[in-house]
Amino acid sequence: MDTPQLLDHCVFPDQPVLHLAVSGGADSLSMALLALESSRHVELHHVDHHARENSGEDRVFVEEWGRRHGVRVHSYDVWVSPGANFEARARAQRRAVLPREVLTGHTADDVAETFLLNLLRGAATTGLGVSEVATMPLRRLRRVDVREWLTARGESWREDPSNLDLSLRRNRVRHEVIPLLALVGERDVTPLLVRTAEQLSLDREYLHEISGPDFSRDLGEVDCRELATWTTARRHLWLRFHLAERDEFGDLHPPTRAEVTRADEVVLGRVRACELSGGRRFERRARRLSVSPTSGYADQS
Repeated sequence: MDTPQLLDHCVFPDQPVLHLAVSGGADSLSMALLALESSRHVELHHVDHHARENSGEDRVFVEEWGRRHGVRVHSYDVWVSPGANFEARARAQRRAVLPREVLTGHTADDVAETFLLNLLRGAATTGLGVSEVATMPLRRLRRVDVREWLTARGESWREDPSNLDLSLRRNRVRHEVIPLLALVGERDVTPLLVRTAEQLSLDREYLHEISGPDFSRDLGEVDCRELATWTTARRHLWLRFHLAERDEFGDLHPPTRAEVTRADEVVLGRVRACELSGGRRFERRARRLSVSPTSGYADQS
C-alpha cells in the first residue's frame, strides 16, 4: 500500500493533539508517521519497562526519532521484572503513567491474536469483541503492510526479541496457531477473525444498550421473586455484569459460566449461598442478594 491508501484505512480521532504510545517498533512508528502525514499535531510517549538489558536503547531510538521529526517525546521509567503475568503487570504499569487518551499501534493482526487469546481463556460474547477500539487507529491495517511501507521510506525500527519467545502465549498464537488455521482453512484467516470480533463488539454494545436499565439495579435492589420471573438469559446476563471482578492489574473479569449457574441457584432459592472466585461469598437473605468476603465457604442448601 502507498501512503494515501494507508491513510484511508487509518481511524485517527478528531483531537487537537494525538498522544501516541511509541515503543520504537514498526507498528507504533508507522502510527506516528501516518499521523504526521495526515498533518496532525502529535506527541510521543515511550515507556521503558527495564525488562531487557538493552531496553534503554529503545528509549534513545525513540527520542532521536522524535528530534528528527520535530516531535515532542515523553519518556517514562517503570520496572517490570520477568516472570509470571509479565504482560499484565507491564500493562498495569503503562496505564499508570500514560495519558488516558493515548493511542496504540495495534493492527488487525493484533486484534485477531487477542480474539484467539480471549477465546482460549474461555471468554464469552462480552469478552470476545474488540475492546478499546477507539485507541487503535491502525486496527484496519495489516502488520506486513506497515512494515513494507516503512521499508520503502527507508525508515528503521527496533525489534523486541521477546516477540520471538514461544514461551509467551501470544507469540505461539502469532507464529504457530494463526499460520496453522490459515493452512487448514486454505485462506488468510485474520480478516475473518477481525470481522467476528467487530461483529461481537456491535452485539455487545446492543446487548448492553437494552440491558442498561437492568444493569443500573444493584444486587441488593431487586427482590428475588422478581428475578425469578425473568428469563434465564436475562438473569444470567445481569449476574455476569454484577459479579465481574477487577484484578490487581485493573482488568475486569466476568464470572465463569459455572459461577453464574451456581449464583442463579441462589437467586432461585435452591441454595442459600455459594462461593465465587476471589474469596467471595454470594448469598440470599430475606429475598435480597449480596456479595461479601469469605474463606473456605462451601455451598449450603
